[in-house]
Amino acid sequence: MLKILFAVAAFITLCTSPLFAMDKAGHSSDCTSCHTLSNTEAAELLKATGGTVKSIKPAPIKGMFEVLMEKEGRQGVIYVDYAKKRLMQGLIVDLATLQPVSAHVPEQPQQKQALDTATIPLENAVVMGNPKGARKLYVFSDPDCPYCRKFHAELKSLTKAAPDVAIYLVPFPLAMHPGAYDKARAILEAKSLDVLDRAFEGKEVPKPTKDASKAQVDANIKFGNANGITGTPTMVMPDGKIVVGGRDAETLKKMLEGK
Repeated sequence: MLKILFAVAAFITLCTSPLFAMDKAGHSSDCTSCHTLSNTEAAELLKATGGTVKSIKPAPIKGMFEVLMEKEGRQGVIYVDYAKKRLMQGLIVDLATLQPVSAHVPEQPQQKQALDTATIPLENAVVMGNPKGARKLYVFSDPDCPYCRKFHAELKSLTKAAPDVAIYLVPFPLAMHPGAYDKARAILEAKSLDVLDRAFEGKEVPKPTKDASKAQVDANIKFGNANGITGTPTMVMPDGKIVVGGRDAETLKKMLEGK
């Protein structure tokens, strides 16, 4: 991940440097005048995701394309670098407002600041930590999301650091992860912490066999879409406040304690 971040940073630096802005050959400071990505080309590059390319726009971060994908009626964005060698999944957040930004804003649900925790479909979740815990944390997470996998380890640490917390892990597969949907189903069919951990560790899990699990995962996706949850991990605090992205276990513990 660090290598990817450094590569992107280096490219952005190159694009914004005086040398890149206008060299002797007459290159423009507008990177998109030289770098293009057609729907046909994007479809070929991203065919492994199993999704359909709907639209391509310059990303809010220079050096990348933002691609709107659709799969099984769900939409989401992924980012492709100008070299067309790497893709990135996740949210781009404005530092001034701490709100997600996207080139496809009109087609993305508005991110809510909070929601009523009583409306979260807890029957479609797996409980980590203390099921009878006085404090509750709700986490929408994708087993194939690299950020979620890292965050899952922090959640396991939290269960030890804060034994009075119940963590409701809501499987929320993103459209750009073709294998995540069946893994989410497997998690809900087993309702087992072992299967949950295996899924988030990238290990093999049982194949889903029940139609009920499909309905459960679809319900989670519908709920998330209705509440503007488009990226993972996304947390909902006990008071209903929505927090995008993960935190380390110690920070989470303090947040739950109101510190």
